[in-house]
Amino acid sequence: MPEQSLPFTGEKDAALERQLATQRARRPADPLLSLVVPVFNEEEAVDLFLDTVVPQLERASLRFELVFVNDGSRDNTFARLFDRGCSDRRIRLVNLSRNFGKEAALTAGIDHARGDILIPMDIDLQDPPELIQAFVARWREGYDIVYGMRSGRHSDTRAKRLSADWFYRVFNSLSAVRIPPNVGDFRLVDRRAVEVLRQLPERNRFMKGLFAWVGFNSIGVPYERPSRAVGTTKFSLWRLWNFALDGVVSFSTAPLRAWFYVGVVIATIAVLYALFIVTRVLILGIDTPGYASLLIAVLLMGAIQLLSLGIIGEYLGRLFLEVKGRPIYVVEGIYEDGTAEPPKS
Repeated sequence: MPEQSLPFTGEKDAALERQLATQRARRPADPLLSLVVPVFNEEEAVDLFLDTVVPQLERASLRFELVFVNDGSRDNTFARLFDRGCSDRRIRLVNLSRNFGKEAALTAGIDHARGDILIPMDIDLQDPPELIQAFVARWREGYDIVYGMRSGRHSDTRAKRLSADWFYRVFNSLSAVRIPPNVGDFRLVDRRAVEVLRQLPERNRFMKGLFAWVGFNSIGVPYERPSRAVGTTKFSLWRLWNFALDGVVSFSTAPLRAWFYVGVVIATIAVLYALFIVTRVLILGIDTPGYASLLIAVLLMGAIQLLSLGIIGEYLGRLFLEVKGRPIYVVEGIYEDGTAEPPKS
């Protein structure tokens, strides 16, 4: 499958070539790579991930750091990471004070990464580490963001594949910011794009949308997404639904605007129905009992009003959370260089 780029989907034009050439000249010869890995109750995956990823990075002769963000795990994830960090100074552990969610944990990792380039990864190895070298090669060509593009989702259920396809369709039809289909958080991000991400103040974060919003020259690298190497997913269908809802509401006001058109349509129907009743009674002399139609109209309007209030409430709730200005996450401690002590229980 050929590689695809965003926003340039056709042949490279002269302007893009000049931009890439300029960025190539600015690339450091020996960049520091930061792998950002949010974790929540993943004690079974820690050793397998490190034993798989670290040797591959070493064989690629890349300077790297591993930034793990412990998102309030209730198992032994922190202890396993702390023990491994004591024997490997390239491991940094950002320990959050409680579970803030994956988007907040990913934001914490981005804020604390030191690298010239950054790659968010899942610890379950569904993001193949073999792709990192391809990401870096594309980055050396001058691209600022190189994202992994799932060419197949055979490890997902049919329901999940269909729901993901519909989500991307709906999101891209409603939002001015387009997300490439079948693209997750697994991508390489240049430092200058990282600095822009760090300036974004919103508390309700949808990172896939934010990665697309910052822009910069981007290109996709296709890959087959494998099954989880260990553990189980933490996303239930309900959480996936809310995650999709957060994405749409965070990047589009179309659901609010839609209710204006719904109101226009209902008002038009009401006027036409009123003319129909007047015609039947005054001109044709036909009596029109209205109890059933009145009850249906009242129930229909009540349902529409509740639905519209729910959508308005989603936006008002997010505005309420943003106005309070609470931090996106709280860090309990940062453990690195194998010298820090774990927090006392």
